[in-house]
Amino acid sequence: MKDLVSILDGNTFLVSDRRGDIEPSYDFPTGLFSFDTRFLSKWVLTLDGERLHALSVDDVESYRTKFFLAPGEPTHYLDAKASVIRSRAIVGSFEEELTVLNHLGAEVECTLRIEIGADFADLFEIKNSRQKRGRTTVTVAENELRLTYRREAFHREMVVSSTAPAQVDDTGMTFRIRIARNDSWSTRLHVSSVVFGARGEDIRATLPYGGSRSADAIRAEQQELIDRAPKLGCDCEPLAGAYRRSLNDLAALRYESIALGVRLIAAGLPWFMTLFGRDSIITSLQVLPFLPELVPPTILMLAGLQGHRVDDFRDEEPGKILHELRYGETAGFEEQPHSPYYGSADSTPLFIILLDEYERWTGDTALVRKLEPQVRAALQWIDTYGDLLGTGYLWYQTRNPETGLQNQCWKDSWDAISYADGQLPGFPRATCELQGYAYDAKVRAARLARTFWNDPEFADELERQAADLKRRFDRDFWIADREYYALALDADGRQVDALTSNIGHLLWSGIVDESRAGKVVEHLLGPRLFSGWGVRTLAADEGRYNPIGYHVGTVWPFDNSIIAWGLWRYGFREEAGLLCDTMLAASRYFDGRLPEAFAGYARDLTDYPVEYPTACSPQAWSTGTPLLLLRVMLGLEPQGEHLIIDPAVPPGMGRVELLDIPGRWGMVDALGRSRDPEDQPDDG
Repeated sequence: MKDLVSILDGNTFLVSDRRGDIEPSYDFPTGLFSFDTRFLSKWVLTLDGERLHALSVDDVESYRTKFFLAPGEPTHYLDAKASVIRSRAIVGSFEEELTVLNHLGAEVECTLRIEIGADFADLFEIKNSRQKRGRTTVTVAENELRLTYRREAFHREMVVSSTAPAQVDDTGMTFRIRIARNDSWSTRLHVSSVVFGARGEDIRATLPYGGSRSADAIRAEQQELIDRAPKLGCDCEPLAGAYRRSLNDLAALRYESIALGVRLIAAGLPWFMTLFGRDSIITSLQVLPFLPELVPPTILMLAGLQGHRVDDFRDEEPGKILHELRYGETAGFEEQPHSPYYGSADSTPLFIILLDEYERWTGDTALVRKLEPQVRAALQWIDTYGDLLGTGYLWYQTRNPETGLQNQCWKDSWDAISYADGQLPGFPRATCELQGYAYDAKVRAARLARTFWNDPEFADELERQAADLKRRFDRDFWIADREYYALALDADGRQVDALTSNIGHLLWSGIVDESRAGKVVEHLLGPRLFSGWGVRTLAADEGRYNPIGYHVGTVWPFDNSIIAWGLWRYGFREEAGLLCDTMLAASRYFDGRLPEAFAGYARDLTDYPVEYPTACSPQAWSTGTPLLLLRVMLGLEPQGEHLIIDPAVPPGMGRVELLDIPGRWGMVDALGRSRDPEDQPDDG
């Protein structure tokens, strides 16, 4: 991703190389995308037949980029007779201004060409190298190129126009230009991507932010959101930089839902620019203390799309919360089940957890009362469809073996759940963190039932169920001779004994018996799991360990933020601070933007965190990580109408001050300061 440049706004984003060029690729999604369709698959600029090379790239703002280019090989830069500036932006549509500068003392004639192509590939077709089944037609007009794709009722269109005269053909535009000495020439290219609905309407035009907007309007909207967030003052530059970058990325990752026409936070660029149950919920938990107004649209969207039937193709069941929602061709023709897809076992209990946490922060009792039926349905799902084997645990097994996800926990790659020796268990599987989420969901739902639904008997029953689950969990998941909780139970009730970061989520949920917590923490911060930059997803001596394996050895920032929150919950403040400190130290190497994941190499081996090759960046729950770490360091916890502030700032971090923290209490300020060794009193 470091060699790629991206811009995004709303439902549209573009990924190119550092020259600004886009070339057809099924290895990684470069192109112009909107609503899960790639509109531009080729966008290559040449000057007199030569490709250009980047001198510099200005990509400070999320929605626009400027490339400074010169023709020829890098060794020829000093002899360049001309240079090119590409200024581009996503402003509803995609616009690019091309400027050619003549550096000679005489008039020059040159030929500028932009090669243009649109494959209209669905994101799943890019991932799986599938070929298109519809038909693309090309129409050439004066200074305009139109490409149209149809497959039955599925209709997408891209129109490219130029403000300067151009020779237009089926594959691009050519400009024969004459530039006076020390002068320049320019044109503005406009690319509109049209998403047609079932009745032939332009879907984007129906959305509040869907049309073309000025760069000033985008900047103002993003800045307005950033200005609403609490103000951070601190002595730690990595923390300050990561906080600024997180707020900027959160503002950029918002997109508009077709279903409700509201702004939601997309899960991550480039693969996940849509609503994800699990990712969206965890991101909402991370940002809740800072921008609580971002949370209700996600809760309402998930509640509105809650499962109501048994649908094997979509893994849908009554009461279940969705996993992923897509708008592309493969979802529309049911070649993929993502319209929406329900293949996650954790989004349902996490939905309950988020609603309760949201009320605790905001006091929005109306939403809790409104969604009582959805919460009851989610609890019913946990106890029925979720308990596949009738053992009182939460299990998963896809109903759709052809296109459904095998693993339906957050580590959802095919090899993520394994025994210590590397073998894979059969299905169904009951991973440990699912039981923690279910426990926490029942405890929280009991509070909602007793406080808001006037149903104390139901609250008592939920608390009995939670206590029983905690007792059985400790009995069945604890590996006595290794002193940690198993990753999962297999279908025969045997422990899947790999040591993983999942045990940190157990601390966050509260399902860990107090007598076990110390051992769990020892494992989390011991050399097998802790790399020095964070907790690995899988311990370094396990059979499937791979430091650059997606879920089998990498370090995930969001995972570590949840673990830090769990350490804080059980009183391990120093250990939580260590994770906060190492995550923020890692963020320095990514310009403040923590990626989806980075390699699990030991810190003393690489001296810097190595990015996972195809990590999403920005990714929502990585973007939310610095915010949750800040909450942990300042010890922020709502209690009734008050916000408890109990800071434990890591050594060396100095002053951390957060002003205007919003909530049911109004606005509150929090201040913490690290206690460094030189600050300790002299006992002598």
